[in-house]
Amino acid sequence: MTRHFLSLSDAGADGVAAILVDALDRKAARAGLPKGAPDADAPLAGHTLAMVFEKSSTRTRVSFDMAIRQLGGSALVLDAATTQLGRGETVADTARILSGYCDAIMLRTDDHTKLLEMAAHASVPVVNGLTDRSHPCQIMADLLTLLEAGKALPGLKVAWLGDGNNVLASIVEAAGLMKFDVVAACPQGFQPEEQAIVAASGRARVVADPREAVAGADVVMTDTWISMGQDEAATKLAALAPYQVTPALMAAAKADAVFLHCLPAHRGEEVAAAVIDGPQSLIWPEAANRLHAQKSILRWCFGQIG
Repeated sequence: MTRHFLSLSDAGADGVAAILVDALDRKAARAGLPKGAPDADAPLAGHTLAMVFEKSSTRTRVSFDMAIRQLGGSALVLDAATTQLGRGETVADTARILSGYCDAIMLRTDDHTKLLEMAAHASVPVVNGLTDRSHPCQIMADLLTLLEAGKALPGLKVAWLGDGNNVLASIVEAAGLMKFDVVAACPQGFQPEEQAIVAASGRARVVADPREAVAGADVVMTDTWISMGQDEAATKLAALAPYQVTPALMAAAKADAVFLHCLPAHRGEEVAAAVIDGPQSLIWPEAANRLHAQKSILRWCFGQIG
């Protein structure tokens, strides 16, 4: 049976744990190697990953490209503008075609239904590189970063401030699987879908007051407020302004709390520069861990772990 990584639940708690352990081990084993050098065992030698982009990308594009290279394979970068997707070929037909050429497909798109269609018609693993509904690869990197910071996941308190978006949906999903808690402070009109909160089995709740969310938190997280292609930016910015992560809000969390942001960041909007560039911020190791987490996600898709 083909293993797709469309959500964290596809791997389940045991699979997520196995991916994280593998990522920690493989990252440590690469110490001192040039970034372009393959891992010693090159476990995906001869494999090719098709990376399909319908949304712009920096971290997803580079990290997946380097991930498959370090695993011994190669990548092809495709986008709608330069493929038949941009001329009306269906996602289903594209999935069938790419399955005949490549060993796995990573899709970054605006519409979650396209991801589901790709997976339904592909005969090779499909990985969710981001949709409007979720961003599981980002959350795997976040969890890896927290483990490296010495924070055990069960019982952790994560505070989310701002927009109830796709990244929040995936951290809430992770909470349900890995037994930590998420308190999300979001204004009316920008709250997450109720079904995402319910699916976390009591591990997530939404509040209006950002101070309530950060009180006693081990981790404080946010994301850019204006995503690619969103309209009515001025209205949204005004509603979210009270939810900016400031030094005062970080001070209301635990003394050893850390700050995460999936990037790109807009200093002075969703987060103050003093926080994102401050000593509690782990954004750079978090970004670097996209590479290491995705290597192990790919290995999980090919049944090499978990």
